[in-house]
Amino acid sequence: MATESKSLISAKAVDGRLVAVSADCSGRSLAVDRLDLLQVGLVFALIMIAVWTPQGRVNTAVSLSAAFFILWFTVRGPSSVRELGLARPGSGAFAMIVCGAVMVVTIAWAGWAMHSFGTAQPVPWRRAWQYAIWALQQEFILQSFFYVRLESLLGSRRAVWAAAVLFSVPHVPSPMLTLLSFIGGLLFCEMFRRYRNIFPLGLVHAILGLTVAASLPDSLLHHMRVGLGYISYHP
Repeated sequence: MATESKSLISAKAVDGRLVAVSADCSGRSLAVDRLDLLQVGLVFALIMIAVWTPQGRVNTAVSLSAAFFILWFTVRGPSSVRELGLARPGSGAFAMIVCGAVMVVTIAWAGWAMHSFGTAQPVPWRRAWQYAIWALQQEFILQSFFYVRLESLLGSRRAVWAAAVLFSVPHVPSPMLTLLSFIGGLLFCEMFRRYRNIFPLGLVHAILGLTVAASLPDSLLHHMRVGLGYISYHP
């Protein structure tokens, strides 16, 4: 009887330890999810404030704060260089470029069909290479920051849609850019989900953005401005 009681107590103790470990792991997982959600919310809020504040000290401070937190959270986060899409610059490049070429042709055709709304804006070389750098930065923000965290919260496929929504919302109230950024966001995030590589995505993003600017009527794009800039634009 004494031996049986000792065995039961031992089993209960082992079960207790197992439950404790399970609860501890669940607690850590919940804490990580909350931290990811907090980081996504903070950076997205800063981006939206920057989009809707006039140029000046406040706008500059908010923009720099967003950049700081993106870099800080990324460096301090648990994701590896490969998970961030920075380790394999050739992965999926051909597929991304082919998809980008199809979209370039589609956008150029749409611009031709919409010529009655007015002409497109000129795109000088100086603005082109500056936009190319900004396009790569946007892909880092969209994929290496937002998508990676949303993936851990929602799963990879749902994260594609959620990240595309986050990418499109800052383009409001420009109807053209909001729609195009949502479609482009779906494409970019799906390609990132498959190939984990932001470098060709940055190139395709730049080419598509410049094609939009050079093909679609500026009366609808307002010089590719978003937020407060779109509303306050005067040709």
